[in-house]
Amino acid sequence: MILKVKVKPNSKNVSVERIEDGYIKVCLKSPPIDGKANDELVDVLSDFLDVPKSSIFIKAGKTSKEKLIQINL
Repeated sequence: MILKVKVKPNSKNVSVERIEDGYIKVCLKSPPIDGKANDELVDVLSDFLDVPKSSIFIKAGKTSKEKLIQINL
């Protein structure tokens, strides 16, 4: 399964919500430095989707706010 995700780092709260155009918006507390936001994104999606972290991969957009996430079920 492939998800289109828009990430908002440096947020006050962590949240996941569906927005228009089939995107999922994920607000993260971590800054986008040294991959900290990407690591937190994998943690949040793992909890939200109830899948192991090892099955979540950032397929495209590692340094972008818009990412393609691959989830192996």
